[in-house]
Amino acid sequence: MASIKEAQYIWKNGEFVAWADATTHVLSHALHYGTAVFEGIRCYGNDRGSAVFRLTDHMKRLVRSAKMIMMPLEYSAEELVNAALETIRINELKSCYIRPIVYRGYGAMGVNPRSAPVDVAIGVWPWDAYLGNTALEEGIAVGISSWRQRSANALPGAVKSSASYLNSGLANMEAQDHGYGEAVLLNEMGNVAEGSGENIFIVRDNVLSTPPLSDGVLEGLTRNSVMEMARDLGYVVMERSLVRTDLYSADEVFFTGTAAEITPINAVDNREIGKPGPVTRQLQHRFFEIVAGKAPEYDKWLTWI
Repeated sequence: MASIKEAQYIWKNGEFVAWADATTHVLSHALHYGTAVFEGIRCYGNDRGSAVFRLTDHMKRLVRSAKMIMMPLEYSAEELVNAALETIRINELKSCYIRPIVYRGYGAMGVNPRSAPVDVAIGVWPWDAYLGNTALEEGIAVGISSWRQRSANALPGAVKSSASYLNSGLANMEAQDHGYGEAVLLNEMGNVAEGSGENIFIVRDNVLSTPPLSDGVLEGLTRNSVMEMARDLGYVVMERSLVRTDLYSADEVFFTGTAAEITPINAVDNREIGKPGPVTRQLQHRFFEIVAGKAPEYDKWLTWI
C-alpha cells in the first residue's frame, strides 16, 4: 500500500486548486459519520497515448451511489467524466490513479446528513500495482477473515461508500498481521463475498465462478470486464454462491479490481493453490492488451485523453 505521490492540482467543486490547498474542515460530516461515496479508476499510458479504463461506467456508478444514500449531486456523470479528463491533463500525467469522491462537508453535526453541504473532488496521482508487481506475477497468499462482510441490508454492497471500508480495513489489517497478503471476507450466511478491496473468482475444470451481487459484493467493473472477456474467449462463467472450501479445491483463484487489476491467489488459509494457472494468465494477458489499446474490439471501454 504505497504512499500517495503528489500531483499539482485537484479538482474540487468545479475548480482546480493546488494540491496542498485541497483541504476539508475537521468538522466535516463525512469525517465523523462516513457520509461519502467514491470511485477508483485507472488511466493507462500506451503506444497510442493515454486512456482511462471504463471511465464513464465508473462515474455512472458514483452517481448511483450518491443517489442510493440520498446525497444530492449537482454534476452529471458526463460532467464528472470531463472533469476527470481535465484533471489528468492539467497534471500532465500519462498514467495515473483517479479518485473521485462525493462527501458531506462542513456545516452540520449529527447522524442526519441532510443539512450538510455536498462537496465533490477528483484527485489523480501515479500509482503502481496495488498489491505489488510481484503479486501480479507470482500471486499472493490470502486468509479467510474473522470479520464478516457487511450485510446488504446494513451497508449495501451496491453503494461504494467510505463507511463500508472500515470493515475492509479491519479485515486487511488482520490478514497482514497473520502473514497473508490480503483477506477474503465471508458474508453473514458464511458464503464467500470478496477481498477487502477486490472481487474474487475461482476456476475449476475451466469454468469460472464468482459470487453473485446478492451475496453482498460490489458490482465491480473489472469483475464485469473479466466476465465478458472470459466469455469472449469461450469460457463458461457462472455467478453462484461459493463457500470457503470452493476456494481450497479450486484449480485457480484470482482477485479483480481497478487497483488490483487481475491478481492471482496462490494459497488460501495455507492451502496451496499453486502458481498462477493458464486461465488466469490468459485473462491477465488479455486485460493488459485491452488497457494498452491493443484490442480494438474493446475500445468501447477506453476513454482517450
